[in-house]
Amino acid sequence: MIPGNPKTDKPLFLAPMEDVTDLPFRLVCKRLGADVVVTEFTAAEALVRHIPKALEKIRISPEERPVGIQLFGSRPEAIQEAATIAESLGPDFIDINCGCWVKNHVARAEGAGLLRDLPLFEKVVKAAVAGTRLPVTVKTRLGWDENSIVILEVARMIEQCGARMLTLHCRTRSQAHRGFAEWDWLEKVKKVISIPLIGNGDIVSPRDVKAMFETGCDGVMIGRGAISDPWLFASSKHYLATGQIPEVPSLKERVSVCLEHLANVCQDHPGRRPVLAFRKHYTGYLKGLPGISRLRADLMQLENFESVRERLLRFIDESSSLSEGEMHA
Repeated sequence: MIPGNPKTDKPLFLAPMEDVTDLPFRLVCKRLGADVVVTEFTAAEALVRHIPKALEKIRISPEERPVGIQLFGSRPEAIQEAATIAESLGPDFIDINCGCWVKNHVARAEGAGLLRDLPLFEKVVKAAVAGTRLPVTVKTRLGWDENSIVILEVARMIEQCGARMLTLHCRTRSQAHRGFAEWDWLEKVKKVISIPLIGNGDIVSPRDVKAMFETGCDGVMIGRGAISDPWLFASSKHYLATGQIPEVPSLKERVSVCLEHLANVCQDHPGRRPVLAFRKHYTGYLKGLPGISRLRADLMQLENFESVRERLLRFIDESSSLSEGEMHA
């Protein structure tokens, strides 16, 4: 059973992404069809020292269930204590990041760095399991590089350690986000474990979601594709059910959800110049629209909610006027 028991046999997950999957974005994706969401990854060492910023990153809401809290680290004692702390916040499961490719983390044997030290990898997973009564899940990659693909060994190992689900980003650490995800490995991994397997990597369209499910995996996790298209969850579900790609959301709907998201960010992070941090989301909400380049350039200059709201509403009016003019031409 998939932790959190999502009410579908083809669950779609929102991937944990640093500085992206905060609570406001998770709630948007949940409303737009994500079945399971996961927090940004949080350092176990920061949690055990009770650093406020670390605790803030894993704050969750009942509205987003099922939700997992993702931790990372390489010291088993810290992982065990952090899992206990995370459990106290009430998530549905605890996920351990064993796949982050960023240099400063792997240099400390964190994230994908554990793929070069499987005995330590095993100790980290066992420590997490020992630290909580909740299901523990693991997210990892194929291996360190193309010459050290260890995922079959790792998959068996994490199940033996008591992990209840494996998410596989189908690239190596050395690839980072380059090249193509090798989905063929999902079928191979599925044959060596009995716990649920979630596929991840290169999901940018409803057809990708369907194709990944055809590998036999139990769920699909969407990462960067959700940033560029928050409606990808809903459109994928529609495609899986009907075989049809739905129409894109209207301009008014896109602007409405964008402003709702931004308002929640401003409320959630007062005093942190939230509008500046929100800029990465504009393209996802507005891509493909006529005049988007000029609009996005204008939005990048704005630093408060009301000015963004005014500019987006004006864009709707301008677009409506243009459409009416075309109709009467």
